[in-house]
Amino acid sequence: MSWLEALILGIVQGLTEFLPVSSSGHLEIGQALLGTAGEENLTFAIIVHAATVLSTLVILWHEVAQLFKGTFTTFQWNSEKDYVAKILVSMIPVFIVGMFFKDQVESFFGNGLLLVGICLLITAGLLALSEWLQKRRQTVGHEVTYRDAIIIGLAQACAVLPGLSRSGTTIATGLLCGVKKESVAQFSFLMVLIPILGEAFLDLLDLLKDEMTSSLGLVPAVVGFVAAFVTGCFACKFMIEIVRRQRLVWFALYCAVVGTVTIICTVC
Repeated sequence: MSWLEALILGIVQGLTEFLPVSSSGHLEIGQALLGTAGEENLTFAIIVHAATVLSTLVILWHEVAQLFKGTFTTFQWNSEKDYVAKILVSMIPVFIVGMFFKDQVESFFGNGLLLVGICLLITAGLLALSEWLQKRRQTVGHEVTYRDAIIIGLAQACAVLPGLSRSGTTIATGLLCGVKKESVAQFSFLMVLIPILGEAFLDLLDLLKDEMTSSLGLVPAVVGFVAAFVTGCFACKFMIEIVRRQRLVWFALYCAVVGTVTIICTVC
């Protein structure tokens, strides 16, 4: 992988991790177009995922620090402990998938773009449906409940498929449950921190266990990390504002177009 390819893929990862258009699907498409292959893709994925986690911490630092302080500085049950408990509940489905179905999930990656195209169309449908229902509702919504947390967590577990946007699926699911726009966006970004770090850690263990050496190189790794971090900071902040203003329909249209083109190019 050259530094230019790393730059392009890093930007793609940073933008699409938070925008509801599927980072995994776009990385699959990007790697297919650029012709990158081999175990360097796994190493690169670990690096750029770590970069997007860092960008989340930077943008939502105040919220993360407040949750950390409220959780560990007192023994009394409070709103911060309650929020963290909801995040932990939301992680149960993706934990089960990661622990017991990791090999089956990984088999979906790198086996053609037809599934990516189909999942992008599903993402488009979810985004359009959630915005339509939001406009029809008369209430502003409620805060995330434990019931919402487990439902959003189930949506996140489904979003391990390439092309099914994690942020798009979880935000749309939260909106369909009636959660307030501001609350569901923040919850969606915070709930993924531990799963992404856990996934990266497990992938790193696989690399070490199999004694695999990557041909990625230092320069592409650094370029990819910086590109994913910078664009991730922008996309995270931008996406929160987008959800507040209810403009998900444009992302639904984008996913529908890209998904359709991907399916046509794969089939024809």
